Amino acid sequence: MPTAVAAFLAEHPALTGRFVVAVAGPDTPLAEVGRALERQIFDDAFGNDSATMAAEYGPYEKSSLFFVVLDRRRGVPAGVARMIEGDGSGVKTLDDAPEHIGVELATILTLHGMTGGKVWDCATLAVLPEYRGGRSSLLVSSLLYRTFLLMGRRRGVRHAVGMLDRGAYRNIRLIGMPLEPLAGSQPFAYLGAAENRAVYADFPRMEPAIREQAERLRRSARLGAGLRLGVRRLLTRRIAARVALRIGTGADLDQHIVLPA
Repeated sequence: MPTAVAAFLAEHPALTGRFVVAVAGPDTPLAEVGRALERQIFDDAFGNDSATMAAEYGPYEKSSLFFVVLDRRRGVPAGVARMIEGDGSGVKTLDDAPEHIGVELATILTLHGMTGGKVWDCATLAVLPEYRGGRSSLLVSSLLYRTFLLMGRRRGVRHAVGMLDRGAYRNIRLIGMPLEPLAGSQPFAYLGAAENRAVYADFPRMEPAIREQAERLRRSARLGAGLRLGVRRLLTRRIAARVALRIGTGADLDQHIVLPA
């Protein structure tokens, strides 16, 4: 068991359930656990080795916040997300986007009203392969999304941006996050992802939009209405409805998230 993981679990003996989330600042031992997991998964998935990750994310370390999902049963990390905080500039997505989408930063900021208010860049979100199958996949990723909403609300986030590969974009849209293409941009290759999208979201709209999507999916997946979808699509919508409801309300999730005092 990594020392930082063991120390965190020892400090929170009242936690229950298999998975818990720790929110870690950039200079904490758990942040290093998150970085190591981030490097491992991005190398395996996109061929981004340690040198690439250091070059790409090193300039943003001091403004990064890590959400680290821990498997209490095994005493190991299961997933991680990195948020980079800024005020309309100085976050990775907005620094990188102009070169890829052909729109100047000032224009991007104006188009999306990012002329005031805190900006969060969801820079990375990664789950180990052994937690992507079955129930644990949905729970680990759901905990990361819910922590994003809770911690972002606490810190007064107004705008959210990110670079999403094809799979992440599809999944996040399915649960109802109100994403817009950054400056109307089209997909492009980025850091090993052949089809990447730069996106924007109005942060205060996220929670209600996800709850509304949960209800839409629930209605569309009723047996009578859902028969025309086919069995696979019907099951997908039912699962997505449950996931969206948990993320949008925190049901069975919030008690497993440890926010800083």
